[in-house]
Amino acid sequence: MRDFDLPRRLAAEGAGTLLLVATVVGSGIMAETLTKDVALTLLGNTLPTGAILVVLITILGPISGAHFNPAVTLVFTLKGELRPPHAAQYVAAQVLGGILGAMVAHAMFGLPLLEFSAKARTGFPQWFAEFVAAFGLIATILGGLRFREAAIPWLVGLYITAAYWFTASTSFANPAVAIARSLTDTFSGIRAQDLPGFIVAEVLGAVVAAAFMTWLLRGAEMTREAVR
Repeated sequence: MRDFDLPRRLAAEGAGTLLLVATVVGSGIMAETLTKDVALTLLGNTLPTGAILVVLITILGPISGAHFNPAVTLVFTLKGELRPPHAAQYVAAQVLGGILGAMVAHAMFGLPLLEFSAKARTGFPQWFAEFVAAFGLIATILGGLRFREAAIPWLVGLYITAAYWFTASTSFANPAVAIARSLTDTFSGIRAQDLPGFIVAEVLGAVVAAAFMTWLLRGAEMTREAVR
């Protein structure tokens, strides 16, 4: 990241989030077009999302860190690795990129560029699922950075692939993606009025995961100090 100036990092965050949302929304539209089986539609939505994350993190991670997610940006800001003014610009780029991604997906399938979703996703089970999804995502990233940094693209892609199926919410785990998905009335959509519960749960899950992983990974350092 030190090799790239802020405009290029912001461009990477915006473009990455755009392509991520275009994949999430576009694959959902394609899957719904091809089958009426909800399980197959979800599978058709899941696999491209996990795959594109591997690609995007691999090619854009060296530029911006490949956050594509305000919750991830918040965690790295709290860890002191990103200045707050830069973090705010990261989040703006992510949200704008996500909205453009929904528009790109709609344009590819001949739909209105933006549509407000009517798909209800609310209630404690959904919110708790988003907490769990975000917690697991941050734990995956921080654990990967500590033990197997080169594997992070695969770790994140595989985690999201799994979380699509083990969470009741299908694992948004990303406020920028959630906002973008409120602007598509397709398989992957979410009503705008349901966004606050999702976003709060995602942020809480990310912060709790950061605190837990900081404590957990500190154990090895404490052991080394004790040995000395």
